[in-house]
Amino acid sequence: MAYRKIEQYDEDTTLDISARMKEILQLLGEDATREGLQKTPERVAKSLQFLTQGYGQDGVAILRSAMFEAPDSQMVIVKDIELFSMCEHHILPFIGKAHVAYIPDKHITGLSKIARCVEVFARRLQVQERLTVDIRDCIEEALHPLGVAVVIEATHTCMCMRGVQKSGALTTTSAFSGAFLKSDRTRNEFLNLIR
Repeated sequence: MAYRKIEQYDEDTTLDISARMKEILQLLGEDATREGLQKTPERVAKSLQFLTQGYGQDGVAILRSAMFEAPDSQMVIVKDIELFSMCEHHILPFIGKAHVAYIPDKHITGLSKIARCVEVFARRLQVQERLTVDIRDCIEEALHPLGVAVVIEATHTCMCMRGVQKSGALTTTSAFSGAFLKSDRTRNEFLNLIR
């Protein structure tokens, strides 16, 4: 039997968002009672709760839940971490990947916890610039490493679907701390390894 994640939704929140979504559909000129839209308000309510579930999650606690003593201080990189987030300006998705590195100082964390940390902050209304810094700062706080590097590359549907309407434009942001800021050699090693 295949694994199926059971999603939890707050019933009151679902009802409140559904009612407002029905009103929005009507304001847009739609008939919210027609067959294809009857369940849309509830689906949107559940979708929005899923896409913003990061507000109820603690990235530091996740990283510390699998913390171990570090045997040495070699760079740890987790790259090509798929991410989906919602632009806070238009409530439209941006999709991309994160590359995260840190240099341990006494402690490491489980590799999957780095990806979970990315997801915690991506599952909030965001701008890519802040998302990049949030991930860096969370790893700093949880592990107190010698340095952290985060690079995110993403396509923003608000640029593709509306406004300037340029599909294929890729936005890259970076945030560095510690050894990645102080040493060109360390930073360049990271950047070369994620290429």
